[in-house]
Formats: sequence, C-alpha cells, structure tokens
Amino acid sequence: MPIIKYKNVDIDIDSKVILENVSFTLETGEFAYIIGSVGSGKSTLLKSIYGEVEITDGKAYVMDEYDLSRISNRKLQKLRRNIGIVFQDFQLLTDRSIHDNLDFVLRCTGWKARRQREERIQEVLDLVGLSQKGYKHPHELSGGEQQRVVIARAILNRPALLLADEPTGNLDSETGNYIMKLLHNICKEEKMAVLMITHNEQWLKDYPGTVYRCKDSEMNKVIFESNVQAPAPQATVQEIVQGIVQGLVHETVQSTVQNIAQQAAQEDVKENEADVPVTEHNIKERENIN
Repeated sequence: MPIIKYKNVDIDIDSKVILENVSFTLETGEFAYIIGSVGSGKSTLLKSIYGEVEITDGKAYVMDEYDLSRISNRKLQKLRRNIGIVFQDFQLLTDRSIHDNLDFVLRCTGWKARRQREERIQEVLDLVGLSQKGYKHPHELSGGEQQRVVIARAILNRPALLLADEPTGNLDSETGNYIMKLLHNICKEEKMAVLMITHNEQWLKDYPGTVYRCKDSEMNKVIFESNVQAPAPQATVQEIVQGIVQGLVHETVQSTVQNIAQQAAQEDVKENEADVPVTEHNIKERENIN
C-alpha cells in the first residue's frame, strides 16, 4: 500500500502557482529525497502532505484513507498523529527537560497511562542513543543531540510516515552523517516511509534513496549514482600498460605487467611454432638457438 500517492496535483498559494501536475508515490519503508533550489516548492509540498497547505487540484492520498483534497478537520487531526515531522530548527520546549518534552507530546496525543508513556519515552531515547539524557534541558545538549531528540519526538506515536525538512542543515558533516545513518536505520527497522528535503547532494550518494527534484513549478524523479562501488572489471594488459605510461599504476604493478607480457609473448611463440612444419632442418635450428 502506498503511504503517499499524488496524481496530477497542483498547489497554489495566494493565486500563485507553487507546484503543478505533481505525480509520485512513496511506499512503506521507502526512503526518498526532495531536492531543489530555495523557493522551488519543497517545503510547500511537505506542508501539503500534513494539511497545512491545501491541494488546489488533482488527487492526493496519504495512507490510502486520507483524501487531502477534501479532508475534514477531524480526520486531519487523526492524520497528523500518524505523521512524524523533523524540523531543521528543532522547536523543542526550552522550559522543560527532554523527558518532559516527549511526555508532553504523548499526553497531547491521547496516551493516558503514565507507565506506558514512560516505557515509550525510554524506547525512543534508546533508539536515538540518548538513554541517559532525558533529565537534561535542550540548551544543555549539542545541536546533534537536539536533532536526535526531535527525531525521537517524531517517532513517538510509531507513525507510518516521517517527514524531515533539512534535518542536517544546521549540523557539521560528522554529526550530519550520524543523523543520516539514524534516519535510514529507522526507515529500515521500523518499516517507516521517510521523505526528506535536503540541499546536500552528497547524502544522495552516501545514503541512496529515491530522488525527486523541484524545479520550474514541477517535481520530477531523478537518478543519482550511489557511492557503493561495484567490483572493478579486470583490466586488459593494454589498459594496464597505458596506466603505467600515464603514471597511474604503482611500480609493483609494472613488474606484474611485464610478467604478463612475457607470458603472452611465450604463448605467441608457441602458437607460431605449432604452425611451422616439423622438419630436420627446423629441429637443428632450434637446437642451435638453445
């Protein structure tokens, strides 16, 4: 079952066309990226998925049962409880601990039993590697740790869909790598569909997924090659020799090439000899050579 299914969708804001004729699907457990320049409609598309921006035309379904073109307020609230959102700017409550930030979300989404809330809070903190940080306040955590709290908050209700708007945008590359690994692990282990906006095209190669580009009011699928290298094909003797000439092959390889060349030459000699008739004169010539 597709988690998201858009067909010929138009999105306008104040009579201005933001995106038009958008068609795409996102399946359960699929990781997908949206890329594009600033103002190309990436964030607007995400907002349309959780009902903050209306669909102008076309068909848009989330989790099959929610028709975004004519969704009621009651169903919209239910939909939002099934979507996790990771913001770039964290949006944590600074006046309370990490534990209480998470508990606040659970209480607001209908978790009545305190014991169940405590168990779920510990589960998500363990999942993001912050099991011992629940007592701290947001300002006591690094940027990467705060982003992990945001991810923990987003998955509290075990959503089928996780939307991430530039989750690594304010982080250094090492911390960004950690966050990307975490999101991909959640996608794989929790069978959660993830749709992520990013400007960092290196992530598309290091952490492959489906890629869509927003440009000129359209969104189209694009292909990016991953950094997972396929086994290198066996080079021919000629290619290796050319590499030596260009200074691209190590000296130890050069000796290997020479051996290969000698073996090839010997094989050629044997083949030529096989074509020459065996006569007494030829035998004497070979004996003299040897």
